[in-house]
Amino acid sequence: MGMLYNQVADQLQALILDGVYREGERVPGVRVLSRQFGVSISTVLQAHQTLEARGYLQARERSGYFVRRPARDLPEPRMTEQRSRPVPVSAREMTLDLCADEQKRMVPLATAIPHPDYLPVRQIQQSTLWAARRGLETLDYAFPGKESFRRQIAQRMATIGVPIAPDDVLATNGAQEAIILALRAVTQPGDIVAVESPSFPGILQALEVVGLRVIEIPTHPSDGISLEGLQLALEQWPLKACVVVPNHSNPMGARMSDERKQQLVSMLAAAGVPLIEDDIYGDLFHTGERPRPAKAFDLADNVIYCSSFSKTISPGLRLGWMIPGRHMAAARQHKYFVNLATSTIPQLAVAHFLEQGGYDRYLRSARQHYKESTDRLRSAIARTFPEGTAVSRPQGGFVLWVQLPEGVSGTEVYHRARGENINVAPGRMFSTANKFDNCLRLNGGNPWIGRIEAAVDRLGAIAREVQSWVSPDRF
Repeated sequence: MGMLYNQVADQLQALILDGVYREGERVPGVRVLSRQFGVSISTVLQAHQTLEARGYLQARERSGYFVRRPARDLPEPRMTEQRSRPVPVSAREMTLDLCADEQKRMVPLATAIPHPDYLPVRQIQQSTLWAARRGLETLDYAFPGKESFRRQIAQRMATIGVPIAPDDVLATNGAQEAIILALRAVTQPGDIVAVESPSFPGILQALEVVGLRVIEIPTHPSDGISLEGLQLALEQWPLKACVVVPNHSNPMGARMSDERKQQLVSMLAAAGVPLIEDDIYGDLFHTGERPRPAKAFDLADNVIYCSSFSKTISPGLRLGWMIPGRHMAAARQHKYFVNLATSTIPQLAVAHFLEQGGYDRYLRSARQHYKESTDRLRSAIARTFPEGTAVSRPQGGFVLWVQLPEGVSGTEVYHRARGENINVAPGRMFSTANKFDNCLRLNGGNPWIGRIEAAVDRLGAIAREVQSWVSPDRF
């Protein structure tokens, strides 16, 4: 079915490009197209939604679908070449403000939280009820994790090139705790750790909690962390760890090729610097096959793998895991000292969900949802934001990195949008050195409804207003 509606969408797009259907014209009704292409009405509707995401059609309530002029193709953001020195990570109040704003019913374009409509709510509810009836099995500390949960993780890891045993898995309270435990296992306060730049604020917060200094490595929006920049940092500074998101990084959405992952793993192993891998978006690839993690290329037991189900099953479960390898003893010790164990019922519920095969069925639809949502968001940005804007082209996940024209402050856009109940993430949050002020990260993990589209249109207008304020033509 998925292949079929894409074929119909491709044929309709060709008719639009050939001028058979012109801008502003209504395309034939779904029943007509169903007969024309010999497919079901639901297939035609999916094809329409696909073309809407590509920017070729626009739905009008009670009127059907109309041809629209495709938005201009925006370039990818430029990779910064600015060199960094190790610096301590300071408190980041803006991140806490954004999380609080999400609870105020603002338009949720800031935090990377999937919309409930895209989560397997009914299935996880059923699995949670099943888990809650397990009696005494739900009442222990379950340290270092319920055996059924760790066995399911081991099975899934084997399918992506990481053969492990259940005893190699440590259950955690989300990927955030896994990263903190990994850092505590391999560093001491004051040590220097390399990260991608821009970097996910949660990683910067983890570094702050452990009392570390950070050196930022330039990152390409498609290829990922600069291996040349990392090699230079290895030569200049006594790095104790490197934290990387190789698959669909947040905020840029970059996916490193297998060759570059292998080079990254080999480079750090040769230097004796542990790689802490955050693979939280690995399952959310848009097309093709599931990308392998860097851990799949780890021949020296130098990669600490971290992930969670916060972006797929539910952020509220707070259920993650890590594969610490030779650092298992230290990671387990820190885990036990901090909170003894991870909650039992979520582990049992997720293990049951995975055992029933529901997770993979759900993922197939979730990936399509996120691809269509981010495509629509990117097209809307292209239509409404000022000339000179650049936007990332992620191959997975659901966030977009927007680089505004030079001189246009993303922080100013954030403050003005916040005043209109639109929540966005300003670029300065993704650096320790106040870089990326002319950038924004937008959450594409929402159904494309009128409220979201209107907010993006308004954001583009605000960006143009800020641009006109700083334009030399005003003086």
